[in-house]
Amino acid sequence: MDEALLRSLTPRVIGVLVRRGADFAAAEDAVQDALVEALRVWPDDPPRDPKGWLVTAAWRKFLDATRADTARRRREDAVDAEPEPGPAQDGDDTLRLYFLCAHPSLTPSSAVALTLRAVGGLTTRQIAQAYLVPEATMAQRISRAKKTVGDVRFDQPGDVATVLRVLYLVFNEGYSGDVDLAAEAVRLTRQLAAAIDHPEVAGLLALMLLHHARRASRTTAGGELVPLAEQDRGRWDTALIAEGVEVLQAALARDRLGEFQAQAAIAALHADAPRAEETDWVQIVEWYDELLALTGSPVVRLNRAVAVGEADGPRAGLRALAELDPALPRYSAVAAYLHERDGDRTTAARLYSEAAKKSSNLAEREYLTRQAARLNN
Repeated sequence: MDEALLRSLTPRVIGVLVRRGADFAAAEDAVQDALVEALRVWPDDPPRDPKGWLVTAAWRKFLDATRADTARRRREDAVDAEPEPGPAQDGDDTLRLYFLCAHPSLTPSSAVALTLRAVGGLTTRQIAQAYLVPEATMAQRISRAKKTVGDVRFDQPGDVATVLRVLYLVFNEGYSGDVDLAAEAVRLTRQLAAAIDHPEVAGLLALMLLHHARRASRTTAGGELVPLAEQDRGRWDTALIAEGVEVLQAALARDRLGEFQAQAAIAALHADAPRAEETDWVQIVEWYDELLALTGSPVVRLNRAVAVGEADGPRAGLRALAELDPALPRYSAVAAYLHERDGDRTTAARLYSEAAKKSSNLAEREYLTRQAARLNN
């Protein structure tokens, strides 16, 4: 069973059901039921047209649910429109669904959460981690969002800023998390950049391209995490880097700086260094200052502390770190790194161990554990 194929088809099938008159929440539920059926049937009887099979099965699930719901009897008029099995019309509604999920009736945070769950394929746990909130809280937020849009017709798509936020979070999860969605996020952002002339769309595309260019060097053949300073830069995709830099320069030339452009500028400075020792950390700190002015994000402050530690020495980095909440994710890992660079191996080993226990990412957890063991030997 090709689960990656099912993930890629899911938003397209939802889009077909929405076009045929299903509301988004009902379409999502019907497609999820069809996917369960596919997991049961396909291993022994694979369809020649997977999308057509899923469309037919999902539509039937939707009609069954409609008939069973007495509060929605008006939808029974759609029974006669049940399609015959066969090839489905080719098309990709994924980006359209991203905009539809960013509905004006939802807050931006709820719209992002709903899209990540319904279209991006992320679990509630993964979305909660991205938002730094408990899983139960995120489950309630998604449930409320689905109820809010359950009876809404999708004729007022949401704004570009919310869609960009969703694509950014999907890319991050695909780049460093449990679900490989990074390439799909890049594809959709390319589509958006081709359709909309917006400097922040270009900034996000540049950021994705510059990070994706390093993908092959981020882990060993055995799946072990390789930090940026130790990556084999000969394995970086120079064509993607060149494209990312070109897209970024064009966006910056418009003098409408946004957070994705600032992040992309930092990524470009890393990509521009032939060796880790030649990284322009002073300029990176300046870009973090710009990014901090735009966002005020504690995560940006955390990353800035690392950059300060590289530019001005580990003690300067530790002073910057002391201004932050120790409960911040990856705080212990950053503190461990700066203490090790300052020569305090004992404190660094303890903090690496603490960071490993807090990490939810397996590759990161194993890396931090190895760091602690190295310093304890």
